[in-house]
Amino acid sequence: MIALASDHAGFQLKELIKKYFDENNIEYVDLGTNSIDSVDYPIYAKKLAEYLSQNTNDFGILICGTGIGMSVAINRYNYIIGALCHNKKTAKLARQHNNANVLILAGRDKHTLKFYKTIVNEFLNTSFLGDRHTKRVDMLKNLVK
Repeated sequence: MIALASDHAGFQLKELIKKYFDENNIEYVDLGTNSIDSVDYPIYAKKLAEYLSQNTNDFGILICGTGIGMSVAINRYNYIIGALCHNKKTAKLARQHNNANVLILAGRDKHTLKFYKTIVNEFLNTSFLGDRHTKRVDMLKNLVK
């Protein structure tokens, strides 16, 4: 299962991704927001974090205007590795090297849905390489006490 959440600036992209998921029978849960009315992004990052705390094998996708706010917010939770990805390559490396479980997108970048689909698909279909990267990822978990 994939959990989706956004603030108002990411709402339209979230809706496009949901439509793509619906068309391809990809299961997801939408944690909000539900309009373009202004909201505070930390609320939706927290909702996603709480969801992943109970569904540890699932992935998350967060979207705000630049992706930076959601990145800062979600990475405060020590069981989450959120990666702001701007292309297919960074999405692949985020999974392979960092074992990221949350993909963060910038809703105001205004790329095509096809462009975003390549990022989402790469993230969701790439596995963690483990090996030398495991030690580094484990070190991240110990940064927060």
